Amino acid sequence: MIGKKVWLVTGASKGLGLSLIKRLLDQGYSVAATSRDELTLKDSIDCGNDQFLALKTDLTDKRSINRAIDTAVEKFGRIDVVVNNAGYGIGGTVEELNEKEIADSFNINVFAPIYVMQEVLPHFRKQRSGHIINISSIAGFAPASGWAMYAATKYALTGLSEVLADDLKEFGIFATVVAPGAFSTQFLSSESLVLSKNSIADYTNVRNMHAKYLSMNGTQIGDPGKAAEVFIRLAEMKEPPVRLFLGSDSYNRAYSKLETLEEELNKWMDISFSTDFIKEEAELELKQAW
Repeated sequence: MIGKKVWLVTGASKGLGLSLIKRLLDQGYSVAATSRDELTLKDSIDCGNDQFLALKTDLTDKRSINRAIDTAVEKFGRIDVVVNNAGYGIGGTVEELNEKEIADSFNINVFAPIYVMQEVLPHFRKQRSGHIINISSIAGFAPASGWAMYAATKYALTGLSEVLADDLKEFGIFATVVAPGAFSTQFLSSESLVLSKNSIADYTNVRNMHAKYLSMNGTQIGDPGKAAEVFIRLAEMKEPPVRLFLGSDSYNRAYSKLETLEEELNKWMDISFSTDFIKEEAELELKQAW
């Protein structure tokens, strides 16, 4: 065993979060885990384990997050790894989604991780160590039709995490954003995936895409247990990656997106360069160099 770090995992009562905390406890780590449903979380874990702390937490409330982190630090003395795992998917076009649906999505997928990081970073800076692992999605790099707002939240978390990693380097603190593909969890069930209440009949392609994703429930390629092992491995690396695409489906979608980006960059390069204050001769030389 390389070390016995203290972990804080949000959204831990199911899915990747639950798989992770079970593996961590099996391997002797101390774990504080948050959930809206503390009883369900306790039922899933041996609560007689002194290494485990279940925390009923409202991730949309900074005071609730503050209490959870203070309680974890009081019990274990420190926190070394934070996994912002809580989140949910929402389907619908920009035109269909209402204000509450949009706000709820951003509150859980974007603002909750921000609040958690704001509360834990003072501890990390004092320690001059720590690792934040933010669970984004392949949709935060290569989104699919019909999931505009979900993609927006995951793009936000991805970009935030990339800058965070740079900002924290001087303190010896790491940040990694993980972009999973489809894993065999409850994510595609009605508990974690919702569709906009408003449905506009004209969007036939979007309806077909939603049906396709919902039909995948139970047949996802990703193994949550293997994902948990990857998270543990990340936290023990001396130089962990800033970005990690998790699952062959995620990797392949990301690679395809890179090819599309390269094609578009080359296709529209003339227009991109046309707005510079630059002499024609220098512009020609610059384009030839590319």
